[in-house]
Amino acid sequence: MSMRFTLSRPALALAVLSALVAACAEREVILPGEREPIRPALAAEEHQRADNESRPISLPAQSANAEWPQGHGTPAFRTAHPALRPAPQLAWATDIGQGDARRQRITAQPVVGGGRVYALDAGAQVSAVSTGGGVLWQTDLRPVTDKEGQATGGGLAYAGGTLYVSLGFGKLVALDATTGGIRWTQELKATGSGKPVVSGGILYLVAGDDTGWAINPADGRILWQTEVAPSTANVLGAPAPVVGSKYVTFAFGSGAVVTAFRQGGLRRWGASVSGQRKGRVITRYGDITGAPVLVGSTVYIGNFSGRIAAFDVDSGDRLWTARQGAMDPVWPVGGSLFAVTDESALARIDASTGETIWAVELPGFVKDRPRRRAAKFAHYGPVLAGGRVFVASNDGYLRAFAPQDGTLTAAIEVPGGATTPPTVAGQTLYVVNTKGELLAFR
Repeated sequence: MSMRFTLSRPALALAVLSALVAACAEREVILPGEREPIRPALAAEEHQRADNESRPISLPAQSANAEWPQGHGTPAFRTAHPALRPAPQLAWATDIGQGDARRQRITAQPVVGGGRVYALDAGAQVSAVSTGGGVLWQTDLRPVTDKEGQATGGGLAYAGGTLYVSLGFGKLVALDATTGGIRWTQELKATGSGKPVVSGGILYLVAGDDTGWAINPADGRILWQTEVAPSTANVLGAPAPVVGSKYVTFAFGSGAVVTAFRQGGLRRWGASVSGQRKGRVITRYGDITGAPVLVGSTVYIGNFSGRIAAFDVDSGDRLWTARQGAMDPVWPVGGSLFAVTDESALARIDASTGETIWAVELPGFVKDRPRRRAAKFAHYGPVLAGGRVFVASNDGYLRAFAPQDGTLTAAIEVPGGATTPPTVAGQTLYVVNTKGELLAFR
């Protein structure tokens, strides 16, 4: 006759606990021998630094541009060398609403048009500010059905007396730039934290579900769309499309790139900016953070994980790939590209070959001690102005560098620390800080 014993749950738990205690009591065996890094070759590869060199650079004459209506990726809206003092000082600060918080971030670069500066806070409030710092109007665009903090992020574009605002709440809104009144609203059915671009009578935008939109800017009606396979996780803020004479180029969170005919949306070519820094878990996010920048027939695109690529915009042929990431769109000038890299550095890159000419380190970890390396300082830009390359950072400084060799020439205090890339217009540099203030430097 067989007998079966059943342990009660308390008895079983006691038995398991006793076994664990016994196991813990055993001394750990320390194996003898020399300790080697798990991946020494990879570490050596990824920590190689450029042999910095000073090279002359031919800069165009400074231009006292009155406006900065949209991003600099599209040539029609780019001022190659805005006029600015080499070391501008804080002229004024104006409250625009909510600042950065645990669940909310300001992502919209200020734009300048029609004699006004426009900014978007972390809670979907748009402000129009005079060039002297006075608030002209404010419009709250948070949907009445949504609670504060449920979504964040957005982008701005100014064109023809209208301010176009994309929102993390999944809306694209057109405002009267003079009064702040709403002209139309388009539902995106996904987050709208990317920056819109308006060119040739069409508004282009990348939504959070990796869909490229073409919209009639007069009434908000959809003209056409293009899609790629969606990615599972993106960096906040979708890249702005870039528009040329024939094509529009979209970049997506998955790393995919699509160039289509402006009229009708027929695809011309597709590619991807892929690759990552080995041994870096965070670089598994391959989102394109360096939005497309078009120069002649070449489009430059950078990702979050250590790659910048150059493509022929007509054929889609890849011209080169550099082992540098770009956290914002590169700044092209004088045959070079300037980029804030994914490794917290400002780099100058040869635009024709992808070679790194020099790279200078920016502040990295907030607490640079072993086991404390979690949060890193954020850096925004760069922007060439006044003969200097400017980078705004949330460590509380606006830094100016010599474009020839990367020498730091000025460090100007930014109260509250920056949270957007700088904008330069009217010989003034504008940036939004983490407290939700628009700052002007002259």
